[in-house]
Amino acid sequence: MKIESDEIKQTAINTQLDIILQYFRRLSRWQTKLLLALFLTFISGVTVFLSDSLSIQGRLTIIVFLLTVILWSMTSINAGYIALVSVLMLLLTGSISQEDFFESLGSDVVWLMIGAFILGGAVKQTGLATRLTQAVAAKAHNVSSLFWLLTTVLIPLSFLIPSTSGRAAVTHPIFRSVANAIEDKRTRRALAILMPSIILVSTIASLTGAGSHLVAKDLLEEISEKDISFSQWLLYGLPFGIVASYATCWVIMQLFLDRRRWQQKLDVECLQSAPLSLPERKTLMIVLLMLGLWLTEKWHGLEIATVTVIGAILLTAPKFGVMKWKDAVKDVSWNLIIFVGATLALGHALISSGASEWIINNVFRFSDINTSKSHFLILLLLAIISLTSHIYMTSHTARAAALVPPLLYLASSLDINPVTVLFISTLGMDYCLTFPVSSKALMVYQDAEEDGFKPKDLLRLSSVMIVVHFVLIVLFYYTWWRWVGLSL
Repeated sequence: MKIESDEIKQTAINTQLDIILQYFRRLSRWQTKLLLALFLTFISGVTVFLSDSLSIQGRLTIIVFLLTVILWSMTSINAGYIALVSVLMLLLTGSISQEDFFESLGSDVVWLMIGAFILGGAVKQTGLATRLTQAVAAKAHNVSSLFWLLTTVLIPLSFLIPSTSGRAAVTHPIFRSVANAIEDKRTRRALAILMPSIILVSTIASLTGAGSHLVAKDLLEEISEKDISFSQWLLYGLPFGIVASYATCWVIMQLFLDRRRWQQKLDVECLQSAPLSLPERKTLMIVLLMLGLWLTEKWHGLEIATVTVIGAILLTAPKFGVMKWKDAVKDVSWNLIIFVGATLALGHALISSGASEWIINNVFRFSDINTSKSHFLILLLLAIISLTSHIYMTSHTARAAALVPPLLYLASSLDINPVTVLFISTLGMDYCLTFPVSSKALMVYQDAEEDGFKPKDLLRLSSVMIVVHFVLIVLFYYTWWRWVGLSL
C-alpha cells in the first residue's frame, strides 16, 4: 500500500510539473523575457538595498542602471528611449541635477558625433566612398583577390564614416554590384558576411570609428582624469585593426569557400572611371585637412570635436560646400545622439553617486583579481569580459556606458594604467560577430535577399574569430602595445 501511495504522489508531482512546463511553453517570447526581466530586477533590487555601505542616491542609481541594462539586453525597445527614460528617472529621484542632464546632451562627444555624421553624409552623397570601393573591386581578377582588395579598402572607411551602420549603408550598393558579377551563390554569401565583418573588426583603427569610442574617452577623462588622443589611438589601434581585418578575411575564405571558388574569374565593371568631380575633390581635401588636424592635436590645441565641427561647417558652407545644411542634418542619427547624451548622463551618475566604485568592490572581491599582481590574469579578465559583452548587451554604445566605469575603477583599485584598460576593453567591445542583432551593419547585409548570410553562418564564423581575437589581444599586448608604451 505504501508503495502504491508513493507512486500516486510521484505521478501527481510529475503531472504538476508537466502542467507548469506546458504553461511556460505557451508563453510567448516577450512574456518569457518580461518575467525574466522582472525577476532579475527584483533580485538586483533586494541585493542592492541590503547593503549598508551605499548612499540612497547610489542605491537608486544602481537600480535604474541594472533595470536599464536588463531592458537593453532583453527587449526590443529602442535603446535611446530606454536610456532617456532612465536618466529622467534619476533626475526625478534627485540622483542627478537638471544641469548635469543638459550638460551631457551638450557634451563635446555629442558635437563630435554630429560633425562626424555630416562628414559621413558628404562622403556618401558625393560618391567618394563608392568610387574608392568600386575602383578597387574593379582591379580584382578572381574571388580571392576581390576579398583581399575589399578588405584593404574597407579599413580606411573607419576614418571617414563614424558609424558602422553608416559604413554598411555606403558599401551595400557596392556589394550588390559586385555580387552581380558572381554566379556562385555560396561565394555571394561569403562576400555578404565578409563586408560587414571587416567593417566591424576595423572599427578599432580610429577613435572616430564608433560613437562608443567617444563615450569611453569621455568616461576616461571623467573617472581617471587621463586622456587618449586621436594619434595615440591610431598608434594603438590601426595595426591591430589591419591584422584582425586580414585575419578575418582569411578565416572567412577558409570556412565558406574552397580553392576552386578562390580562383573563380571575375569581371567587375568600374562604373566611375571619370576624374574626380569638384564636390569629390572638395570633400577629399577637407577630410585630409581634418585628419591632419586630428593627428596634430597636441601642437595646435584644437580638440577633435572642434576640428570635426569646423569640417562640417566647411562642407555645408554656402557657395563652397558640397551639400546644403538642411540636407546635412538629415544625415545625423538624432536617435543615436540622444542615446549617447543620455548614456553619458547615466555614466556620470554612476560615478558621482559612488555606485561604480561599489559595484567594482563587490563584483571583484569574490575573486583574486582585485588583489592580483599578475598582469596576465588581469589581461585575460579584460579580454573575456569585453569580447563576450555583445552576447548579453546588443548595443555598442550601451556596452561602453555600462562596462567602462566599473573597469576603470578596477584599474584604479589595482593601480594599473587606466588608458590601457580602456583601450583593451573598448577593443573587445567592438567585437560583435556572434548574432545579427549585435550590430546594424550585420543586419543590413543579412537582409540582402537571397544573397545574404544566415545566422548559423555568423555563429560558425564567430566560434573561430572570438578565439582569434583573444589570441591577437594577448600577442599585441606582449609585443606592439608594450613597445609603444601601452601596458598595464
